[in-house]
Amino acid sequence: MMNIHTLDFLFPFFVLGYGALITVVLNIPQLEKLASEKFTQEMYGQLKAHRVLALVCLCVGAVWSLQNIWAGSAPIFPF
Repeated sequence: MMNIHTLDFLFPFFVLGYGALITVVLNIPQLEKLASEKFTQEMYGQLKAHRVLALVCLCVGAVWSLQNIWAGSAPIFPF
């Protein structure tokens, strides 16, 4: 069972992952072309609108994750 400490440790990594995923997709021309072809125009527009949010999540998630690792606030495993 996941407790609050485990969730508190893992959440910054989810933020970092979201930021990295969207930033990579929007900054590699082949992936952006593939997204524009496979997604509907509305969904592709929403993806492009999240460019700034993804960059903020990438930066904040990276710093926050490093802080958790450096501070030694690792949760007690197993979940």
